[in-house]
Amino acid sequence: MQPTSDGPQLRTRTFRSMGTVVSLTVASGNYAQTAVDELESAVDVVGTIFAELDLTFSLYRGGSEASRLARGELTLPYASESMQASYAEAAEWRSATEGAFTAERSDGILDLSGIVKAQAMREAALTLAALGLHDWCLNAGGDVTVSGSPGAGQPWLAGIVDPMDRQAMLGAYPLGPGSKAGLSAMATSGSAERGDHIWAVGSARPEFAQVTVAAEEIVTADVLATAIVAGGTRMLDLAVDKWGVEVLAVRKENTLMATPGFRSAA
Repeated sequence: MQPTSDGPQLRTRTFRSMGTVVSLTVASGNYAQTAVDELESAVDVVGTIFAELDLTFSLYRGGSEASRLARGELTLPYASESMQASYAEAAEWRSATEGAFTAERSDGILDLSGIVKAQAMREAALTLAALGLHDWCLNAGGDVTVSGSPGAGQPWLAGIVDPMDRQAMLGAYPLGPGSKAGLSAMATSGSAERGDHIWAVGSARPEFAQVTVAAEEIVTADVLATAIVAGGTRMLDLAVDKWGVEVLAVRKENTLMATPGFRSAA
């Protein structure tokens, strides 16, 4: 890579964690070695945040704290501070969404996977800011949070995969200060990639195959995307009215529901 003065350059590093691919893209004015080292250090720090949370909360790891809770070897009052804090935040969201978002599976097992990835992204964003990085995009399995701009004050563009054709895109939504809405996070939830893993409120099957939410911060976007899949149109209306988010929802019959922000971005 050669140094350049033609404007910001984008450099990306990726790693795997929490069962998905995580990528960090940083905008920089040149390809000086100091900038490369800065990116590598940032990826190391972000990777550590994800790895530590995965070790605690993964139900696929037999020795994790979450697995010990699931087996009844540990009870929540004696769990770690991070486990209790994550559960408390999930419980607050359950109340706020009138039960559409919940951390309890139908078999009664505590499963915080619906919020932990977003919490890792939120913690990573705070860490990147503390490291002095201002123009970056963090993508974890299609959930995105950004800061600043990729260049010239332009917004970051976050792609949305078509749930009916994983090789196609429904479109791209602008994020960051350069976008019209100024929202900095976007998350997608649904059954297209992992099957019907989100249960609808009550006994009905989910109304939407996929829901994408753009919000001011990533935990709100991620939780509400899951809650709308579970709660359907009623929860979509509540999310828009209460949190002012933008939503793009794909119905099972492949029709779309979109709030004004997504319609204008199309």
